[in-house]
Amino acid sequence: MTSPSYPLPDESAQLDLTLPAHNLYAFAKTWGTLGDEPEYGVFHGTMFAWIEGRKLMPMFGYHGTGVTKCRFLDSGSMQMRGKETGYFTDLATGEPIDTWDNPFTGETVEVYHFLNDRIGGELTHEMPVLTVGDHHDEGSLMNDSSSAVPASGAIPFVLPWQVYGDEVLLEWDYAHEYPNPVDPVRFPRSSTGDRINPSEHFTIYTSLSELADTSVPSAHFRAGFSRLSPMWPWMRMGGVSLGTRESAGLPGTGEVGSVMFGRLFSRTTRRGLDDIPRPLLRRIERDCPDYLELPTDWEMGPILSTWEAYARDTAPEA
Repeated sequence: MTSPSYPLPDESAQLDLTLPAHNLYAFAKTWGTLGDEPEYGVFHGTMFAWIEGRKLMPMFGYHGTGVTKCRFLDSGSMQMRGKETGYFTDLATGEPIDTWDNPFTGETVEVYHFLNDRIGGELTHEMPVLTVGDHHDEGSLMNDSSSAVPASGAIPFVLPWQVYGDEVLLEWDYAHEYPNPVDPVRFPRSSTGDRINPSEHFTIYTSLSELADTSVPSAHFRAGFSRLSPMWPWMRMGGVSLGTRESAGLPGTGEVGSVMFGRLFSRTTRRGLDDIPRPLLRRIERDCPDYLELPTDWEMGPILSTWEAYARDTAPEA
């Protein structure tokens, strides 16, 4: 009789979602794969501009993919290594766009698509503090909305799974606030200010039987995915006035505030490449087909957002 191909890390007979080691196992099978073949993650939806006193305004689509492989180390930690694409798309066709007509400025701007083939990290039995780019002193606790800090200061890596028969639900959030890599001194047209505060929020649905099945390398998930952030740097909204609170009929004084809001689907595919939106798949196959393949190494770069990547790839404006 052959042994299971993807055993639980402590060789337990059954999955127990109260144990940190088993949480790492379930998270690895949800967010990536323990196997040697890619499990395609894909997200797609619409980005809106929220401006105080105005109706929510659809701006463009945001579509992308991810492949992530996972492995357990002798220490009990779990490593993740992946690649991610993020393309901004036409609302009507879903085709990636390379220029965009900014309705606030009347300017046609060059779109900055986000590609990162060095995503990675290591998770232990304690809830991690996530940092982005070079700001390692301003991290945010993973899933901090559901993690109560004990007196010891160490939070076990136990996620807020909710189990209803075979259906497993998971809330997963991360929120950041740190100095803007696209700083207003070097990028007066692209920067929205000295600091940024992007956040992403998932409501994940998966299967308990697939999580517990040690003969399969991953568990299919689907999720609602929301995203909040300042205006993207490539929109070139630095110094742009969207009106005053007085002119908008709002209380107080000064400029009205603005936020980019994303409402998206996120999921792993059942039918592989056939379940990736066709315009997105065609563009990836043209630009970077290797992003549809698992990494062949465990060399990891820093976690980057669009802001870090944009600041590294774009010549300063001033």
